[in-house]
Amino acid sequence: MAPKRPALSNADDVARRAETLDALDAVLPFDRRELLAGVLSDDDVATLRHLVQAGLGDNSLRALASDLFYLEAWARAATGEPLPWPAPEVLLLKFVAHHLWDRSRRETDFTHGMPDTVEAALRSEGLLKVTNRPHAPATVRRKLSSWSTLTKWRGMQGHFNAPGLKSAVKLAVRATDRTRQRKSQKAITSDVLAAVLKACAGDSLVDCRDRALLTTAFASGGRRRSEVAALRVEHLVEEAPVPADPNDPDGTEKLPCLMIRLGRTKTGNADAGAGVYLIGRPVTALQGWIARAGFTDGPVFRAIDRWGHLQRRALTPQAVNLILKRRIAEAGLDPAEFSAHGLRSGYLTEAARRGIPLLDAMQQSQHRSVNQASSYYNDAERKLGKAARLLV
Repeated sequence: MAPKRPALSNADDVARRAETLDALDAVLPFDRRELLAGVLSDDDVATLRHLVQAGLGDNSLRALASDLFYLEAWARAATGEPLPWPAPEVLLLKFVAHHLWDRSRRETDFTHGMPDTVEAALRSEGLLKVTNRPHAPATVRRKLSSWSTLTKWRGMQGHFNAPGLKSAVKLAVRATDRTRQRKSQKAITSDVLAAVLKACAGDSLVDCRDRALLTTAFASGGRRRSEVAALRVEHLVEEAPVPADPNDPDGTEKLPCLMIRLGRTKTGNADAGAGVYLIGRPVTALQGWIARAGFTDGPVFRAIDRWGHLQRRALTPQAVNLILKRRIAEAGLDPAEFSAHGLRSGYLTEAARRGIPLLDAMQQSQHRSVNQASSYYNDAERKLGKAARLLV
């Protein structure tokens, strides 16, 4: 095991690490760098810099950095020491025990699950929002996966495939009573989207941008908010107009067509050549926004200040989500029931309703997992089918 680092950092070390983290601002937009610098070690910061230089995707890097921050803070709260590299199996098991537990057992055994002192320490740093219930199994698995990845990047062998750990996770998941929640409680199908677009039907620059953003995100297969935020003019390729009626290729009525080169995505690499098409109204909305904004390169969807001035910087993924929620509220719907991921689930749900083959829809959404994509189809078919309507 590598020697333990000092539990506390002096002010000079913290300032130096904060300066280094500032240099990674483009991919690590944290608003609490001093807190990060006080928790992460020099080796941690060096690992993050190495991941940036290795070309790791921005979203993956943000997730790894966030998980590393949490793991370091948890280790200090749970053991009083910095996170050791590589972590012994007993520490991995302690992590599982602190995050996945049986809620009914905790009612009679207050030592079961995460200790109150650890919980209080993490909550004081804004790292813990879950109260009186275990973490979601998917969240715990992701943090363990990040832990394993960071261990490998340091050139070390971990214990993440140990039978004891796998068994502990499996049993702990069974004991939790949490059901998996979708990222957006409700899907944004075409009827919801129509209502939201009415909310931004005005002539302001913000309305023009939001119409283009929402129609592009939905029609391009339900693009992830990170992909919408990362879209650049250079990714747009104008194509020849296509027939308005696919069954009449020689028809005189044509629709504008645009290809979006996706580059690096959550499930694809930049060199994969992935691209999706926009046809018709979404193209008109997108081109209208670009012409109205007056730029010819750089980010497509940009911030607009309170005075209506267009900024050079791109919207963040969080801003994309907030724009959607604001427009949802303006449409008279509950923003708590929707998130940006609802555009993705809504696209597939709408495709299923209209009888579009799953594989055709997946070409547009760029889902790699048939099982994941088909879940939206199954839900739509069950709601429209007869099996659940025997007493209607």
